[in-house]
Amino acid sequence: MPTDQLLASLARVEWIASSPLCTIANRYILRLRACHYSEHTIRTYLIACAHFSYWVTGLDLDLDHINAELVTRYLQQHLPVCNCPPPRKTAIADSRAALRQLIPLIPQPSYGAEKVVTTPIQRELIAYHHYLAGNCGLAANTCHQRERLICCFLESYYDANQTLVRLPNRQELLNFVAEWAQHWKPSSLNVVKGSLRSYLRFRALSGDQTQSLAASLPRIANWTRATLPKAMTEPQLHAFLGAFDRNNPVGKRDYAIARCLADLGLRGQEVCHLQLEALDWRNSTLEIAYGKGRRTHRLPLPTQTGEAIADYLSHGRPTVFLRTVFVRHQAPLGTPLSVPAIRSAMGRAFARCGLSDLFCSTHVLRHTTAVRLQKSGASLKEIADLLGHKNLDTTSRYARVDLEGLRSVAMPWPEVLS
Repeated sequence: MPTDQLLASLARVEWIASSPLCTIANRYILRLRACHYSEHTIRTYLIACAHFSYWVTGLDLDLDHINAELVTRYLQQHLPVCNCPPPRKTAIADSRAALRQLIPLIPQPSYGAEKVVTTPIQRELIAYHHYLAGNCGLAANTCHQRERLICCFLESYYDANQTLVRLPNRQELLNFVAEWAQHWKPSSLNVVKGSLRSYLRFRALSGDQTQSLAASLPRIANWTRATLPKAMTEPQLHAFLGAFDRNNPVGKRDYAIARCLADLGLRGQEVCHLQLEALDWRNSTLEIAYGKGRRTHRLPLPTQTGEAIADYLSHGRPTVFLRTVFVRHQAPLGTPLSVPAIRSAMGRAFARCGLSDLFCSTHVLRHTTAVRLQKSGASLKEIADLLGHKNLDTTSRYARVDLEGLRSVAMPWPEVLS
């Protein structure tokens, strides 16, 4: 069906026609069809966009004002209390999916995409963002998390009469940590402490004296090594790897992902950003270019892992223009696989092999890789190099699970000798 005819058949086509979205409606339909959405789903998404168009028109906004923040406001504030005239689409899940495909089609303002900075806190957060992304090389999610916490911290002591954000004092740091300690667990509270320490390092680069402030941050009582890290036994790992149907494309893809997680100890983020150019078949190596901290390192490619990836690329992967190794097989077809999608695929495999009560995270496969390497005789330095750990203390936690090795060096009790 032609795009104009599809739009004309909608019950609320006038909501789109009288809104700023009318100029991109045809391209929106073509985008959905290019991603292999069904006609029924396209119609559902158009109805959701029509409702959004009606709301945007009521706010008297131009196309330049439509962005991800406005979509979030619509989903969280308008839809739960919507009283727009029916028929309308109020399902949040459908609306979120529809508008996620709409945002990339909206052109950037001609005057630039920089946000107008009006307060000293906003200027401070922009400078802090450049430090996190440029100097530290942190991922976007990590930057967002730290910026959100530091924004709360600055607002807790900032005086509106100030033209610059002053350096906090010791008591203000302690009060902020104590306030968050009432609601967060110790492990999460360490994230707050780490964000504050990061902000103090940022201020130190600006010439501020922050050594005494960093030393005054409280130590969080968190006995992370009181329990052993979870790891799969050999029978459990064998059952897990056998839970994939390798006769269909999705099963081939998920099995190849599982081999990357279990054989190389990769993080989910590293798997979903894996590129075809990273595979060196001649030398049997794999280059990880999207590691933690944006560090790049080269890993050996085991035979079983390489065979699983090659089988997927040859007989399972759809023909797309992307260079990402693992892609979606359903609409939006051909887009890179996300970390939640990988986590969901591994979770279904845990359920199929009866291990869902024991394991639910993909990180257990990373732990399993380290434990298997240690039991095979690999040193902590070799394990750290494979996992991409900068600090051996991070890797040393895996030494606590080698109970057989500890028994072999344990001294017997005197009563046994007598």
